Amino acid sequence: MPNTSSDPTASQKKEWYRLTTTETFQKLKTSNSGLSDSEAEERISQYGYNELKLKKPSTLMRFLRQFHDPLVYILIAAAITTFILTMTSEDMMADTMVIAGVVILNALLGFFQEGKTEAALDALRKMIVQECSVLRDGDKKVIPARELVPGDIVLLEGGNKIPADLRIFDVKNLYADEAVLTGESKPAAKYEEAVDRPNLPPGDQRCITFSGTFIVRGLAKGVVVATGENTEFGKIATLVKGTKKVVTPLQKNIAAFTRTLMMVILGIGAVNFVLGFVFGYTPVYSFLASVSLVVAAIPEMLPMLVTAILALAASAMVKKKALIKRLPAAETLGSTTVICSDKTGTLTKNQMTVVKVYTGDSEYQVQGIGYEPTGSFIVDEEEINPANAHLALAETLKAGYLCNNAKLVNEDDSYSIMGDPTEGALLVSAKKAGIENPMARIDEIPFESEQQYMATLHRGQKGNIIFVKGSPEQVLKMCHNQLTDSSALQPVNNQLVLEKASQMASQALRLLAMAYKIVPVDKTSLEPDDMNGLTFTGIQGMIDPPREEAIEAVAKCKKAGIRSVMITGDHVLTARAIARQIGIMNGDQGEALTGERLAAMSDDELLEAVKKVSVYARVAPEHKLRIALQLQRQGEVVAMTGDGVNDAPALKAADIGIAMGITGTEVSKEASDMILINDNFACIVSAVEEGRHAWKNLQKAILYTLPTNGGQALLVIGAVLLAPLLPVFQARLALEPIMILWVNLFDSVFLTMPLMMEVKDKGLLNSPPRSPREKLANWLLLERTLLIGFVIAASGFIIYNFFGAAAVAADGTIIDPHLLTQAQTAAFWAVLMVHFGYVVSARSVYNSAFAFNPFSNKWLLGGIAASITFRLLPTFVPAFNSFFRTENFPLEWWIYILPCLLPGFIAIELEKLILRRKRKQKGLIS
Repeated sequence: MPNTSSDPTASQKKEWYRLTTTETFQKLKTSNSGLSDSEAEERISQYGYNELKLKKPSTLMRFLRQFHDPLVYILIAAAITTFILTMTSEDMMADTMVIAGVVILNALLGFFQEGKTEAALDALRKMIVQECSVLRDGDKKVIPARELVPGDIVLLEGGNKIPADLRIFDVKNLYADEAVLTGESKPAAKYEEAVDRPNLPPGDQRCITFSGTFIVRGLAKGVVVATGENTEFGKIATLVKGTKKVVTPLQKNIAAFTRTLMMVILGIGAVNFVLGFVFGYTPVYSFLASVSLVVAAIPEMLPMLVTAILALAASAMVKKKALIKRLPAAETLGSTTVICSDKTGTLTKNQMTVVKVYTGDSEYQVQGIGYEPTGSFIVDEEEINPANAHLALAETLKAGYLCNNAKLVNEDDSYSIMGDPTEGALLVSAKKAGIENPMARIDEIPFESEQQYMATLHRGQKGNIIFVKGSPEQVLKMCHNQLTDSSALQPVNNQLVLEKASQMASQALRLLAMAYKIVPVDKTSLEPDDMNGLTFTGIQGMIDPPREEAIEAVAKCKKAGIRSVMITGDHVLTARAIARQIGIMNGDQGEALTGERLAAMSDDELLEAVKKVSVYARVAPEHKLRIALQLQRQGEVVAMTGDGVNDAPALKAADIGIAMGITGTEVSKEASDMILINDNFACIVSAVEEGRHAWKNLQKAILYTLPTNGGQALLVIGAVLLAPLLPVFQARLALEPIMILWVNLFDSVFLTMPLMMEVKDKGLLNSPPRSPREKLANWLLLERTLLIGFVIAASGFIIYNFFGAAAVAADGTIIDPHLLTQAQTAAFWAVLMVHFGYVVSARSVYNSAFAFNPFSNKWLLGGIAASITFRLLPTFVPAFNSFFRTENFPLEWWIYILPCLLPGFIAIELEKLILRRKRKQKGLIS
């Protein structure tokens, strides 16, 4: 027995964690007594309990994390400053309340969106088995699974959930469902013989059963070789803990944008403060004016607008069967450059389908995919009826139908299979030919991996009949003759049949050969000795066919500049065949990389490989993670799909992790950013379109919000500059701070948000993804901010000076406070008119407002109407006058105010005309 000291060496640990054919294993296998309780206790002190040590951050820490954002820092600083200034000006209290409210609400939204990693780790905890049967001191005992230690012998049978990684022996027809770990839906056959090859993924380790997977059928014993965090599940948990969730391109962009915005706003505030000194204002007045400028320039509602845009995109994606869990992911899809997808169920239907039947006489194509029993049979480009002069075909289909334990279920015209998918495919192919022969079954030899066949005995009219299905090699060994379409029997040509089988297998088809034998009526039981002298009828070739919509979706991806990559646990031949059918690989061009080869590569070698490889087969959990990381090193924005526990680290590391809604485990769903409700690849492409639309909406929102905020800031700094020249600006600012806040708040709700309701631009998937390096703070934003800022400031100044000059003496003394307040109110409306004119043009970043129906966005029309209505309250309702510092003004003033609608609209339309001509010259548009 191994050393059981309290400090095992690394080599001892390695022996236990990956035991194959060591002397220790042989001793444990032959002793048939297991560990003693005292030995088990010593090993618990060595190796620890069989559990995952997963920690969760406290609720308070999760909440405080939400304030770790540059824009939030600005808002908090602004709230503190305005609160302090309430001691000198009560007007600042409204600013403080609004800014603080936005900060808290934004933090709460982030708090409830977070927690996916913690939930994923919780889901992994639930995979641990509670109790298990072991041999201790030669006796069978049921113990808590957490007390298992390396060296324990565990007893396995059908239905058991495996409590630790086990090296198995005394195996009897053992099959394990490892789908949660490997992604393979077909149960894996397990054998005692060790597999002497390095770098094997879990799916190829046939002598090991893994913690958290299930025994489907059979019996075995197993030596515990890994517990807790050293199991495959434990390694995944460690990867999940150690994998940092990447910052999305949008989050990086907003962080960079916020830093730029912060520097610009604080810089302008500092300049304004210095100018106040230069023009002889007191330090207190200069400081208050500078704070008013900073508050006016800060887009307080920007975090909420971003959240609203992403939430709207997420809502649209749900209608297309894509459920967004992490809001920034809604936009990330739009900038995705590579989609790494599973094969089974995502690119394919996950419904095994017979597509080809070979008999000694002919080769038939079978039309129709999936479990719906409709489709025709084609031979030599002609449709035929299997019942007419195609006896070998009919008998091949009949054998597949009767030697079968599956059941085809039809619920509301939706077909599914109860039982083995392979047998389900045989049922469907028979039903397509109209074969439904209810011959009574008398006996059965079930399929076992060692014998490679299944046989059933049925009661016939002139004798009983044995039907057999199995691997072509095994069935041919049992056959003497083969059936022809003329009903004549002839000697079977094994070489010819095997050559044909090899040709079909090279097309990634799963093959089952069929045969029969007529026996006497008194034959009522089956024995292996009966499996001789059979008549070969044919071979059925099946595959999990690609989704038709996936083929179209991959083509759309190519057009949209997105590369599609297949990562599967299936065999490389199957992966290549499906990749060619879908369009991921073109003919024989392109390389497929296996998990074994990938495991032997360094990160730098893999970095070069991911540039050209688009198909990966027989991959292990860590392989998907490495692929994602190397693609990201190339500068790619990676979307990764997954459904198994093994996919959780890769889903977390990808720019956007996409879990499967139907076949996905709870672990994969919790680690993901998006859940594909119907497991359909085509829905990812539809969601990409919505993601690109979200980016367009974000552009529109920022290109409207920042220039209008900039205009209000110019109203403040302009007042300081004009004060020495125009006495009216010495008396008061053109707009009071509360008016600026009123403009910003309602603009965000009634004007900016309706911009998100614009119909999607046509051809969003006809151009490459936007570069992750594309910035929100770009020359277009600066250009538009200066242009609209100047128009807003000029309109406000002209109206304020025009109506308010008479209310102020030459030295700046206020003569008529009532008239001056009316002038401020008129300036308030002049600024609003510019906003209304600008928002009509802002419906498109580049296209003219005359290019679309002015009434198509009813949300915007309603928003303008609501905005006007709510702004009329502080103007015409005396109860609001004192709070908003407004006054009603004469109706004839509107003659001068209403024309302010035009400058903002005309200025931007002319700018967009110039931009379109430049883009056309560069070939960016046609």
